[in-house]
Amino acid sequence: MKKLSLFDFFDQRKPVAHIAIIIFSLIVVVIVTLTGKYPDLPPYSFNLFIMLLAQLEVFIYLGHRLFTRVNFDKSPGEITRTVFVRFLLFLAGCLGAAMIIFILLQYTTLLIDGEDVSYVTYNFIHFGFTEWFKSTISGLSVGAVIFIVLLWQTSLKREQKLREEKLIFQNETLKNQVNPHFLFNSLNTLSSLIITHPDVAERFIIRLSSIYRYILENSQKDRVSLQNELAFISEYHDLHKVRDEEKILLNINAPNAEKYNILPVSLQILVENAIKHNMATRERPLDLSIYIEEDNVVVKNNLQKMADKLKSTKIGLKNLAERVRLITGRDLIIEETNNYFIVKVPLIK
Repeated sequence: MKKLSLFDFFDQRKPVAHIAIIIFSLIVVVIVTLTGKYPDLPPYSFNLFIMLLAQLEVFIYLGHRLFTRVNFDKSPGEITRTVFVRFLLFLAGCLGAAMIIFILLQYTTLLIDGEDVSYVTYNFIHFGFTEWFKSTISGLSVGAVIFIVLLWQTSLKREQKLREEKLIFQNETLKNQVNPHFLFNSLNTLSSLIITHPDVAERFIIRLSSIYRYILENSQKDRVSLQNELAFISEYHDLHKVRDEEKILLNINAPNAEKYNILPVSLQILVENAIKHNMATRERPLDLSIYIEEDNVVVKNNLQKMADKLKSTKIGLKNLAERVRLITGRDLIIEETNNYFIVKVPLIK
């Protein structure tokens, strides 16, 4: 079941908005009735309910018409002027609507009671204005809240839209950066292998072509099978073994991986990050572990930071975190202890 937000109660396209208005009007009538200030409570209570109900419906309608279509792409000065003018129109519209509703209600009540209606307008101006003004001020107080909420809603929607557009741009930029960065590093390795170890270079090319095919086929997707991503990581590790032999160890423990999805190339970014920022020798290998923990894939490596440590900008992790938030709505969890660096990537079921 979809959760209701505050904005749903101001969206007149949805039944819940009208139900909320009815309930709120009833609550106000009950509160006024319990004060015991009015001797003619039954007719007054009913009239108050109808008047308040009609006013709220009109106020919310006017608010939507005036404030949900404000163009925030203009300069701050133009936006301020636009909002101010529309707020004045909103107040004028609410006052006019409240007056019409009040007079019509008086006409209707007198007609039902069989009384003379010829003096309704005169009586309103000379005798009923004070009562109308009090009720209208109460209604406008609610209207001011409606104005603030609708303007806030519009601002939040725009902010969310801009944030999503920014994240989408960053997501596409990152995916476009992965390919040339990975290819550049691989070609550097290949060029040295061709000279020193031609037979190893051939194996390297086979692995590289398989890995690059995976990147090309999946870089435009938002999610891939965890099983395929882990197979890709195994091949990526084999590629490093061609060059580094047993300096980098990899242990994968992910039962039922076929049941889950994950962001493409996300694990490769983390593995590459671990290799880049840690020492790896045969005596002290870099030990990488990938396993499922609850609804996350965990990438864990032992910390063996280089003596001449590269200054990390953490741009890769930041961009990955933004991608994760955009696609899954969850956060990338990053933990560092004295001995281990751990990153948890949300699974997509």
